[in-house]
Amino acid sequence: MTGSPSPYRAGARRAATIAPAVFVFGASFGLLAHSAGMGALASVVMSATTFAGSAQFAAVSVLSAAGSVGAAATAAVLLNARYVPIGISVASVLRGGPLRRFVEAQLVVDESWAFSRRRDGSFDRGLLIGAGLVLYTCWVLGTAAGAIGGEALGDPDSLGLDAAFAALFLALLVLQITSRRAVVAALVGGTIAFVLVPFTAPGIPIIAATAGCLVGWRKR
Repeated sequence: MTGSPSPYRAGARRAATIAPAVFVFGASFGLLAHSAGMGALASVVMSATTFAGSAQFAAVSVLSAAGSVGAAATAAVLLNARYVPIGISVASVLRGGPLRRFVEAQLVVDESWAFSRRRDGSFDRGLLIGAGLVLYTCWVLGTAAGAIGGEALGDPDSLGLDAAFAALFLALLVLQITSRRAVVAALVGGTIAFVLVPFTAPGIPIIAATAGCLVGWRKR
C-alpha cells in the first residue's frame, strides 16, 4: 500500500491549475514595468523580493505617471495591508527561526493561503509551501519573460499599453463587486481619485482613493 501523497506535492498540484494565469499576469507586469521605464533586471528583482501582483502594478502605475517613489511605495503598502490578518492567521504553522519564517512567509499570497486552508479554519503548512513555490516561480519567470519581451518590442506605448494599467485594475475591481456595499465603496474611491487628479501629484489620488474602503468597514 502506498502512503498518502506529500502535502508539498499536493499543494503544487493545486497551484498548477492556475500557474499559466500567474505566468501571464507576471509577463504583463514585466511588459508594463518596461513601458514605465524600469529595466528588465529591476522588474525581476522587484517580483522576486515583493511577490505581490496588485501592489506591484500599483507602484509601477504611479511611477509611470511621474509620481514619487514615496507615493508608489505608499500605494503598494496600502494594497498589501490585507496581508496583516492573513499573516497572523498562518503564523502558527510557519517553522524555524526568524530567517526561515521570513522566507516561508514570502510564499504566503492570496492563492496559496486559500489552497492551504482547511475546513476547520486551520492551515496546512505543506500545502501552503508547495503552492507558494509554484506560484512564486511562475510569477518571477513570467516577469522576466515580459520584461525581456518589452525590450525586444521597443516602445510598448506604441501598442496602446498606456491604457493597460487602468484595464487591469478595472478587471480586478469587477471581481470584487459582489454587494451593494462594494459598489458604493468603488464609486466613492473612484470619485475621490477623479476629483484629485487635476490638482495633486501623481500617486496621491490612488492613495486617497483607498478611503473608499471605509464604506465596507462594519462592526462584527
